[in-house]
Amino acid sequence: MPQELTVLALAGLLLLVHVFAAIRLKTAQYGVEWNMGARDGDLPPLNPVAARLERARDNFLETLPLAIIGLGGVVLADKASDYTAIAAWVWLGARAIYLPLYWAGVPKVRTYVWAVALLALLYPLGVLLLG
Repeated sequence: MPQELTVLALAGLLLLVHVFAAIRLKTAQYGVEWNMGARDGDLPPLNPVAARLERARDNFLETLPLAIIGLGGVVLADKASDYTAIAAWVWLGARAIYLPLYWAGVPKVRTYVWAVALLALLYPLGVLLLG
């Protein structure tokens, strides 16, 4: 299997980590009844850590489609290479590092790690567009 697809499969697992980390802290704050209910109604603001995990999850969900397009695209177009595989692993590694940095509230470094992930995604997208 192409490494780009392995990375996308692992990204699915990372997405689950994001989802469960965010909902665990949100449920800890609002309670199991809220979690198992319709979740209608206004709620008080999330505590800072739960809010950061929710934002980190949302950020991952915003960039995951780019990874699917870029990494899946190079495989489908038969343009996968060692370089696109390296870009895939760099993207996944940066995204895995990003979550604990955001969780801990680390400023600046988190943004640099996000930028590395974005740059890694630009490579396969460029391969798709420019050959």
